[in-house]
Amino acid sequence: MDLSSLNSIAQSMVAPNKGILAADESTPTIGKRFATIDTESTESNRQIYRNLLFTSPNVSEYISGVILFDETIRQSTNDGTPFAEHLTSLGIVPGIKVDKGVKGIPFCDGETVTEGLDGLDERLDEYYELGARFAKWRAVISISDDLPSKNCIRLNAHALARYAALCQQAQIVPIVEPEVLMDGNHSAEECFNKTSEVIKKCFDELNKHKVDPSGIILKPNMILPGSGSKKEINTKTIAELTLKCLKMSVPSEVPGIAFLSGGQSEFDAAKNLNSINLINDTNFIMTYSYGRALQQSALKFWAKNIQNVKGTQEVFNQRAKMCSLASRGKWSEDLEKI
Repeated sequence: MDLSSLNSIAQSMVAPNKGILAADESTPTIGKRFATIDTESTESNRQIYRNLLFTSPNVSEYISGVILFDETIRQSTNDGTPFAEHLTSLGIVPGIKVDKGVKGIPFCDGETVTEGLDGLDERLDEYYELGARFAKWRAVISISDDLPSKNCIRLNAHALARYAALCQQAQIVPIVEPEVLMDGNHSAEECFNKTSEVIKKCFDELNKHKVDPSGIILKPNMILPGSGSKKEINTKTIAELTLKCLKMSVPSEVPGIAFLSGGQSEFDAAKNLNSINLINDTNFIMTYSYGRALQQSALKFWAKNIQNVKGTQEVFNQRAKMCSLASRGKWSEDLEKI
């Protein structure tokens, strides 16, 4: 294992002014996204859509890495260049989603553990040959009066650590994503407590599995109240709670933190990231690893006329620019109107 190479890749993934595009929607998930714009989810349409994102002019100004799905890493641009090769030529690091989704935990009603460890070492070797230099594995944690259970946290942290160790063994940087969901009516304080517990347990397991923290990227949720909560919270408090959580939970060796958007609107995902960076007093780079919060406007625009590639790319680039500004604490609401 070449730790210096892993650290170099991780550093490039959180390069200043840039963030990660999560384009790793599974076929069923992107099918649901396409359904909202009344577009058929065929392999051809999925290639057309991803191609316009990846070939957007100046995309490398705002995007440091792209998380791909198994189908996508095997696809090519319209001129026949494999997507991973095309991204690499732009200085963008190609990545790959490797988890196989979630499955219910026996005797833990409403809780899941992420699967995909079987045969992962062989799959990682193949993905490396296909051009991937980082991977992503997502754990899903729910909050309610009784959740998450200790067992759920333990099982998901253990799976994340095993995945991360296999990645580093294969010279692939692991994105560690323990997502505490926004679903529910819990308070921001409850989210803070549970997220802190989850992240601490993850790093405890990562340490036990001898995963080097300088060769990973953490992809956490921000500290937010549940989507069903009636208690209002301002963006400054979100930033303060998020930073407090990370400072007490994340080892200083971790190169950077790339937040998931987790159901936030494009506007809120940029606003809250900006607020975090305005008061970021840590050594961590705080950037974005967004899916819907980078793509939603572009997807809606594309649906009006899938032949209007240039217009769709302009919408995508504008969204990426807003996130880039937020990663530096330079975003403002007025810039959204330009």
